[in-house]
Amino acid sequence: MGPMQEKLVSMFSPAVSGLGFELWGVEYVGQGKHSVLRLYIDSENGVTLDDCQQVSYQVSGILEVEDPIKGQYSLEVSSPGMDRPLFTLEHFTRYVGSNVKVRLRQAVLGRRKFTALIEAVENDEIVLVDETGEAINVHVSDVEKANIVPEF
Repeated sequence: MGPMQEKLVSMFSPAVSGLGFELWGVEYVGQGKHSVLRLYIDSENGVTLDDCQQVSYQVSGILEVEDPIKGQYSLEVSSPGMDRPLFTLEHFTRYVGSNVKVRLRQAVLGRRKFTALIEAVENDEIVLVDETGEAINVHVSDVEKANIVPEF
């Protein structure tokens, strides 16, 4: 997570928790006036559209007061879904044994994008095993994007 994401997470967490949800993560996609601030919320009982609207209302109030992002953007609140994004080391730890689609900030062993099994998390490093059986160790800060591959 970048410093801006961390700032937004700490800004929104108390309000989201106060409504009974876990703030799973925050994504900001800057595309000029089409920029999007996306919050993922989760709960043991799942997340409904009403839940998303309730959190959206609260977060909008915080955004108006704090004004952390300059320029135009839209706010989206959703559940993490089947292909949930993983943002933190704790997320990777929770999903050890799952397959994940990964995009790294820089290539490791000549690759930036691949699908791998989350083998383990040790000493701040994520141990991924790709489809060839090769183990790749990456630091959570090396991960640009990671999503669980849903199993049916």
